[in-house]
Amino acid sequence: MREIAARMYEKGSDVLGTRASLDHFKAVKEVCDKAVYYDVARIISIRANEAKKTKGVIGVVAAGTSDLPVAEEAAVTAELMGNTVKRIYDVGVAGIHRLMSKVDELRSFRVIICIAGMEGALPTVVGGLVACPIIAVPTSVGYGANFHGLSALLAMLNSCSSGVSVVNIDNGFGAAYSASLINKIGE
Repeated sequence: MREIAARMYEKGSDVLGTRASLDHFKAVKEVCDKAVYYDVARIISIRANEAKKTKGVIGVVAAGTSDLPVAEEAAVTAELMGNTVKRIYDVGVAGIHRLMSKVDELRSFRVIICIAGMEGALPTVVGGLVACPIIAVPTSVGYGANFHGLSALLAMLNSCSSGVSVVNIDNGFGAAYSASLINKIGE
């Protein structure tokens, strides 16, 4: 990882490494002092170029606090790609009143990344409240019959809300990349 990051940066490329540990970061930092580590997101970034900021806003909405690593992976990735990101966390369906108090804000986003584990119901509920695209991210957290995210994945794939697309389990990076493409349409 260290040599790849150094070569990319030397050639003028931005570097974004996901699922990175603190040890990975220390190794990269030895060859590039501009490296930055986002511990909750587990991302290493090295900026060679400043990204142009988008006009639209991506909402990153997470059900529970155990979903935060995946949510932060999505949020930080989207920000590093030049997007303005607004985080709304701990608004799962078990405390739906917290989500309902954010409806006006949810409706202001150009695209929403919606992260949930357990039964994966949050993207369907959000999809019923907004008219923008939603990228659903199932997480591997949960207990009982969660099956390491499989139950959330299947629930999201079977969503009855229009406009909900699904990425794989714990794929905050993939969701952010797709959301960024959507957010930049027409800019």
